[in-house]
Amino acid sequence: MSNQDEIEYLPPTPPAKDVLGGAGTYSALGARLFSPPPRSESVGWIVDKGSDFPPDLEALITSWGTSVLLRETPERLTTRGWNGYLEQENRSFRYTTPKKRLTAEDLTPELLASRTFHLICSPTRCRELVLDIKDKRADLPAFVSSDPEKAHEGGDDATGNQLPKPIFIWEPVPDLCTPDQLLNCTNVLPLIDVMSPNHAELAGFMGDDGLDPETGEISTRAVERACEQLLGSMPLQSFCIIVRAGEKGCYLARNGGRKRTHKHKSKRKGKKPSALLHGGLQPDTDMEALFAGLLQDPEGSIAREEIEVDPGIERWIPAFHTDAHDNGGDNPVEGEGASENTTGEKNRRQGKVVDPTGGGNTFLGGLAVALARGKGLEEAAAWGSVAASFAIEQVGMPTLGHDDEGRETWNGVRVDERFEEFKTRLAFSC
Repeated sequence: MSNQDEIEYLPPTPPAKDVLGGAGTYSALGARLFSPPPRSESVGWIVDKGSDFPPDLEALITSWGTSVLLRETPERLTTRGWNGYLEQENRSFRYTTPKKRLTAEDLTPELLASRTFHLICSPTRCRELVLDIKDKRADLPAFVSSDPEKAHEGGDDATGNQLPKPIFIWEPVPDLCTPDQLLNCTNVLPLIDVMSPNHAELAGFMGDDGLDPETGEISTRAVERACEQLLGSMPLQSFCIIVRAGEKGCYLARNGGRKRTHKHKSKRKGKKPSALLHGGLQPDTDMEALFAGLLQDPEGSIAREEIEVDPGIERWIPAFHTDAHDNGGDNPVEGEGASENTTGEKNRRQGKVVDPTGGGNTFLGGLAVALARGKGLEEAAAWGSVAASFAIEQVGMPTLGHDDEGRETWNGVRVDERFEEFKTRLAFSC
């Protein structure tokens, strides 16, 4: 969903009005940052223009070169939201005009064929959307694709149209992150690939606030404990949890399990050795030959199973903007865009963090496009952190431009260069 936002800060900072915002807009931004033309056309989203939609915001949207679906809705006002940063920089949000809810019915065939879907809703509605989207994808004709580069590739969606298996990223809405929704939350986990609350939303499911009682800061231990409880309640490898935790960065958690690989030890064909054995077991009975009929693959070779244990993932990925990075200090900047609930006034005096609004949604847009391109979870989270860093350096959207060689920049910086820098700081290769 795309909004026009009003953002109210603590005095003496003046409010900002008619700012392009909304979760859908920021999520599209996160994907677009890593998708310079012609890949920009693979980013699909919907904007419903009310009768008061400003032309300058439409021009900004179209300048990104995405496959945005701009729909005229002159009978209504554009969805508007109010963001307020109150005491201790806690963020409040409310709609000031009626919102237009999107359903699977709103998705065009091209949008239905997307590789990733970012859903922001309650647990119950998430379940409904996932099932509806899967049903509608199954009815699509062959080779419908939102990404021309992927149109020729086969998939494993079992739909008959060769679409790749969709990746569902669920961001729960804050108002329904409560203990009485915990059962619904666990019930939806088998249907999705990524659950990504911020630290406060995750704590809400557990009846907690997610803060350290002594310092008032985000409690990393509370985040880890809540993830452990959720993963234990639904011990599957099919989903992971990514918690956006403000100045602490983000926490990745996924269950481990067994991996199975087969090695062919024999190329013997013809009559199965087990068929040559008769009578009872003897001390010198060849047990492998006896059970060869069960162990053989379709080619007649003996498939020896080896079990490899996947340890799962438990890792913190830091925020991109830190005091150490921006100012040469030793402490992390509070309020990095991986979460929008808390931030420190120190950010705005030091470093490059100006406004955390939309940072979490932009993070998930970057994560989504990375997963769509086959990146691993840890690298995808790094994409998300870099995407969020651009969203929080100003009020509203970052500035799209080009360097002297015609290469795309955002806020005067090339995204790929910032990502390479972040990889170096993380000390892992992607």
